[in-house]
Amino acid sequence: MNSPAKLPFFLDCDTGIDDALALAYLLATPSVDLRGIGTVSGNVSASVGAENTLKLLSMAGFSTIPVAVGLHHPQAGEFGGGAPHVHGHDGVGGVFLPGSGSAVVTETAAEMLVRLAHEHAGSLRVLAIGPLTNIAEALRLDPRLPELVAEITIMGGAALVPGNISAVAEANIRNDPEAAREVFAAPWSITLVPLDVTMSNALEEEHATQLLASSLPLVHALGEMLAHYSGFYEGIFGRRCCAMHDPLAAAIAVGSVALRTAPVVSVDVDTTSGPGRGQTVCDLRGQYLGYPVQAGAHCRVVLELEEQFAPHLVERLLSMAPAPAAKPAPAAV
Repeated sequence: MNSPAKLPFFLDCDTGIDDALALAYLLATPSVDLRGIGTVSGNVSASVGAENTLKLLSMAGFSTIPVAVGLHHPQAGEFGGGAPHVHGHDGVGGVFLPGSGSAVVTETAAEMLVRLAHEHAGSLRVLAIGPLTNIAEALRLDPRLPELVAEITIMGGAALVPGNISAVAEANIRNDPEAAREVFAAPWSITLVPLDVTMSNALEEEHATQLLASSLPLVHALGEMLAHYSGFYEGIFGRRCCAMHDPLAAAIAVGSVALRTAPVVSVDVDTTSGPGRGQTVCDLRGQYLGYPVQAGAHCRVVLELEEQFAPHLVERLLSMAPAPAAKPAPAAV
């Protein structure tokens, strides 16, 4: 019996701590074929994010996965310097990661996405867990992109809960609202994983301890990073734990977790200069009727899961096996 074909994925990220968890989750998932990774400025600059990504791939034995650097600045204004108070100045909580010995590819992140969309037309999945600058750039390079991509999963926004960078805005969307509005307006199948669900699924200290006990270099390093990450979230939750924004988006993109509430609704983004800038405006007025179909809506907004996510995340990460060693080149004769 033939094994099911793997799902081709493109990951666009701003590799901080939760991005590292999401990347590890994808690498540990047998059904995922990660074809390329683009980086964007968000938690850290796009270039630092690429360096972090190359090191993480090397630690896991996946150095052959190509990494492309994306845009440094958002569509309006300039990159604000990242979130060192959340992820550390290096994006990985000050945890030492050995050098990778690999280099980024010459194409940009947007160019890589467009190329992969054509190579895997109708089957490529996109997971965007940073600001949407590169995704909007790819749309401008090829407006037919939504026809070629099977689905895009976005970690970002807040539907019914407060924001985390302003009263109403989540960081990924707020860091480039113009790009986000362009992406949500495009006619593709979108799954939005907002703060509503990521903040209600916490990874506790006991879970981080399990990762720290792993003999796998990457998984152990993730456990070390969580010490820094949980320190930040202690001031939010009142205990040492952390939200799981990006790894939860990865699991939803893969289809590994059951969703309890995820209506398909219209979503817009506030691009004004007022206090609402960066807000994801989700049309949830149908909640009292069980979210009837909205004409033209194409964004599934995940609000609740059936079960807590942390146990599944830890189990998946601990199951990670190193990539098969590359076959040696034939001896010269």
